[in-house]
Amino acid sequence: MNNVFGLDIGTRNVVGTVGYQTDDKEFVVTAQYVREHETRAMLDGQIHDIGRVAKTIKEVKDELEKQTGQPLEEVCIAAAGRVLKTVTTHVEYEYAQESVVTGEDVHTLELLGIEKAQEALKEVNDTSYKFYCVGYSTVKFFLNDEVFISLEGHKANKIGEDIIVTFLPEDVVDGLYAAVGQAGLSVANMTLEPIAAINVAIPENYRMLNIALVDVGAGTSDISITRDGSIIAYGMIPHAGDELTEVIVQHFLVDFNMAESIKLQSTTSDTVTYKDIMSIEHTIPAKDVWDVAAPVVDNIAQEVSAKIRELNGDKTVSACFVVGGGGKIHGFTEKLAEDLDLPEERVALRGEEVLGDVTFEQEDIKKDPLLVTPIGICLNYYDQRNNFIMVRFNGERIKLYDNNRLTIVDAALQAGFPNDELFPKRGTPINFTVNGVARLVRGEAGEGAVVTMNGKPASINTPLEPNSEIIIEPSTAGEAAEYKISQLDEYNHSVITFIINGRRVSCPRFVQVNGALEPEDYSIRENDVIETRNYYTVRQIAQFMDLVIDTDQMIFVNNEEADLDTLVYENFSVEWKTDEYGVARIDNNNYNDTQESDNTVARTSEQMMNQVLDELHDDFAKEAEASAVPENELPENELPKNDIQEEIHEEDSSENTITVIVNGEPVELSGKDTYIFVDIFTHISFDLQAGKGRAIATVINGRDAQFSEELHEGDKIELYWKEN
Repeated sequence: MNNVFGLDIGTRNVVGTVGYQTDDKEFVVTAQYVREHETRAMLDGQIHDIGRVAKTIKEVKDELEKQTGQPLEEVCIAAAGRVLKTVTTHVEYEYAQESVVTGEDVHTLELLGIEKAQEALKEVNDTSYKFYCVGYSTVKFFLNDEVFISLEGHKANKIGEDIIVTFLPEDVVDGLYAAVGQAGLSVANMTLEPIAAINVAIPENYRMLNIALVDVGAGTSDISITRDGSIIAYGMIPHAGDELTEVIVQHFLVDFNMAESIKLQSTTSDTVTYKDIMSIEHTIPAKDVWDVAAPVVDNIAQEVSAKIRELNGDKTVSACFVVGGGGKIHGFTEKLAEDLDLPEERVALRGEEVLGDVTFEQEDIKKDPLLVTPIGICLNYYDQRNNFIMVRFNGERIKLYDNNRLTIVDAALQAGFPNDELFPKRGTPINFTVNGVARLVRGEAGEGAVVTMNGKPASINTPLEPNSEIIIEPSTAGEAAEYKISQLDEYNHSVITFIINGRRVSCPRFVQVNGALEPEDYSIRENDVIETRNYYTVRQIAQFMDLVIDTDQMIFVNNEEADLDTLVYENFSVEWKTDEYGVARIDNNNYNDTQESDNTVARTSEQMMNQVLDELHDDFAKEAEASAVPENELPENELPKNDIQEEIHEEDSSENTITVIVNGEPVELSGKDTYIFVDIFTHISFDLQAGKGRAIATVINGRDAQFSEELHEGDKIELYWKEN
């Protein structure tokens, strides 16, 4: 047997229950313990002093561990509070083809309804509160648009659900979690107090009737309404038993705890004995207490009846059940019947009669309306809610369907965390062309997302732990790409050769960017059009060779008369006479006859090249008009191999481009050197926020894969939301 530990953390006390459910749906309570708060640490169902409430919870936990002889680590809880919001919505899920509805499908449908309700609440929320879902109830199920009691096991093309979703301010929920955590426990399941109560007090076979359930606690009165076989509404008012206690404090001049004793005695005895703050003992008829409390009882009854009518469409109900300690005060059910226009016998306390399927192993426990909600909290675990786990993701509490395979990345997807912020991002790339060929220089790789779970380093593939605190700091982008002309292989390894006076001379190609000549230290910019010049002028050749041409003599290019501005292309021959040599005087060791050797001279003095560039800027426009490319132009060079990664996008090149098959369709991935699974999301249409609690299937070549797994050419990928 697997025991369930439930805590009813009330305004006045904490009720702890440990038990298990048999195959016959009987719930067996193996241990129970009630502990009152030492101070008023809670008001109106909300924790005000977390430390003191945690202390009380731990005392209850320790006592139950002693009774059961086993450690208690997880607990089921219920929330209450004065600011309850409910949203009723309809949600549908359509299958690709007729399918058998599974339990997981139903839970997915419920999660869809929760998320839809949450979005609807956000749109109308005009308060400063941030609301969190604390529970929900199905009003109706639909199978192919027809109303059904249950969906599981049926074949369907479409399923739907009307659902009531309840919300409380997140600080109420946070307070509960904090107190439970400080007591050394983690939350296994959380629901709303009226949901827990109604699951015990009004069985399903009663819900065809229009019935109200009122759970009168110390700080709040929780209300549920049933009709046509379903729970149709939840409500809550911040008026309950503590207001009765407070009026007793004032009238009888006692402290709060003594007033609680007076109130309790007045419900079980004809006389009440107490000591006031002067230590004087008094014994009075219980009727004196009833008279003092009567105005407050009337007020609470009026507030409750008004709320019931509001939730029930501005009309009364057929009957009303009352549970909780506050409802036991004399005259409450009678006054409530009067305000609801019902016979007194139709408004009654529910206790022993609704706990028929509950067995207490402790003989000293009496079945009482006080125990309805604590038992309901435990039973709620078995009904439907144990299939979800809750975590806090970057400060936001989220609920996920637990398929036993959840990882941190599932929480990130559920929270809508952008997938591109999980993985390192490169800095801004530079796209440009060199001699008409597209080139991409990628930026530096950034840092990956920093992931922690409960303050310890983790990864996106770390298994998710219930109630864990997940923090993901987004990945960062690296430095933007930077590339200079001097880094181009076309500049460093591409030369143009001329035949000067019968000797072969090799010169570096000039580079022009967007039509203008640029030096080697020029930083390439986005969309620059770079061309390596395939010609020199006669003047530029002479300047490169550092010699002075005798302009009084004829100059010939390819045996035709020329001048200093004539364009000279690859392998053109030039004949001239020189007046003098410059600092780099031609030497026979460096220049050879073409018949004797193909050795080349490559003078790459940066100083000389910059000088030439400066002189060329002014006359470049004139030269460009005559820059037609002859048939003997050299072919383009291959892709440079250097430290910064580049890509050339050509039709006949597949470098850095791979094709994978995603769900039967080919998808081409380009723009990177290597690819990982998550890269496919930028190349296909797949809504990562449509999971609705389902697990995402990531399969490569028939096996399960991680989001960070490397992809290869031809990989067969399956990507879908798991339905089973």
